[in-house]
Amino acid sequence: MAAIVLVEDDPAIARSVSRILETNGYQVSTAENAADARTMLSHFRPELIMLDLMLPDGDGLVLLPALRALTDAPIIICSSRQRQLDRVLGLRLGADDFLAKPFDIDELEARVEAVLRRASHPRLKAPEPQAQIHVGDLLISQSHGTVTLGGAKVHLTPTEFHLLVALASRPQELLSREELGHIVWGDADYGTGHLIDVHMWRLRLKLRRASPSPSLETVRGRGYRLAFLEEGNGP
Repeated sequence: MAAIVLVEDDPAIARSVSRILETNGYQVSTAENAADARTMLSHFRPELIMLDLMLPDGDGLVLLPALRALTDAPIIICSSRQRQLDRVLGLRLGADDFLAKPFDIDELEARVEAVLRRASHPRLKAPEPQAQIHVGDLLISQSHGTVTLGGAKVHLTPTEFHLLVALASRPQELLSREELGHIVWGDADYGTGHLIDVHMWRLRLKLRRASPSPSLETVRGRGYRLAFLEEGNGP
């Protein structure tokens, strides 16, 4: 039984969503505001968080990074604020999906199932995974889940880490979004391609902050690859 934290200040909506999810076999705990959500997440590790953006004590977009620092559980934003900016910011700040209110019951159930499936599905791995991947000045320790670039530690989310491992295991090779979706989540269902793009945007930004090499390249319509400067060659 998957445990879900619902951050929702409207009692009627909270009751309705909780009833739907519990009917489908989920265990639901409700936080009415940002403070309650922080307290709950400091003691409890759910499989999924559903987050409203309009909370009485703060904006959900401000709360989102704080929740992401407390847990790796996937986060679905559920909000009546349907501005494109809110969707983009939410995904870039660490959300895994965005569900606009009012939503259809079937869509709610499908989104929850899809996000939980991606989070729990066994990832495809290389037949003989390396304990460490060392390419150029990039060093990845799969056993410790750490990344250093040019001697500096790079802090990545679990999804960003798995994407980087996939790309660094096959440097200079182009990987499609569908292939990356299979490697990271075990599937590549509807919406995965856009999520890959958002996670790649964040990964590229973090790598650039640490070093100009390697280069995370986008080949429009085809996918991504991790390119390194040849040793002894200048930029």
